[in-house]
Amino acid sequence: MSLTLQDANTMVGAAIAKAEELNILISVAVVDAGGRLAAFNRMDGAIFAGVYGSQGKAIGSVAFGRNSGLMQERAGAAIVTGIRAAEGDHMIMSQGGVVLLRDGVAAGACGVGGGTGEEDEICAQAGVDAVS
Repeated sequence: MSLTLQDANTMVGAAIAKAEELNILISVAVVDAGGRLAAFNRMDGAIFAGVYGSQGKAIGSVAFGRNSGLMQERAGAAIVTGIRAAEGDHMIMSQGGVVLLRDGVAAGACGVGGGTGEEDEICAQAGVDAVS
């Protein structure tokens, strides 16, 4: 089952709600199975770097079908470096991107930037949980 606009917007809303609970300011990006942006929001006052971080984490997560933080150790491996280069070097292998699996297939991902890696992951997971 593919990612819908309603799913993407629900994920963004849930991630922001979690950020508000944690008292942090984030940017949140949701991408489809092809790594293309489906929905995005930046909280008032959130750092601008989170705009790029959130999207890169989401792209990295969906590209490899697993949370981006799990790829952190392999980020410098030749195969990962080659894939990143071929894709356009938009992937960020750092905690904060959570894959949305449907029937065992990556349907999209939620990426968050602006907090610590752990905070970003918590918010992204809240986004995915809202539609799982």
